[in-house]
Amino acid sequence: MSSTTPRAHPVTIHWRQTGQVIQHDVPEGEYILRSFEQQGDPLPFSCRNGCCTACAVRVLTGEIDHREALGLSRELRAKGYGLLCVARATGPLEVETQDEDEVYELQFGRHFGRGQVRPGLPLDEE
Repeated sequence: MSSTTPRAHPVTIHWRQTGQVIQHDVPEGEYILRSFEQQGDPLPFSCRNGCCTACAVRVLTGEIDHREALGLSRELRAKGYGLLCVARATGPLEVETQDEDEVYELQFGRHFGRGQVRPGLPLDEE
């Protein structure tokens, strides 16, 4: 019986906060955050569950599987935002880290920034 090595994709991360550009091959199906950590490059995170925005990125080129990103609205996911803790590369990928507050404002600012708070979370609208 032969074993096959999982296909890997080159993932480049532009870490805005530190000015670093980091690249690793990430095996298909693996979470990007976990793979980078295992390869010696820990990235920012908080919950590891796809619920906060500490590991938020914006896709520059390529696509990610980020269906588990519960902490991002469908609208932000469609605009190219993802969460590295639950993102998987589906091919060559280049992303840029985002400020947690910036992503939070994009997602929730329309509700909290103008006194328009109402029952339920903005994510519940989906």
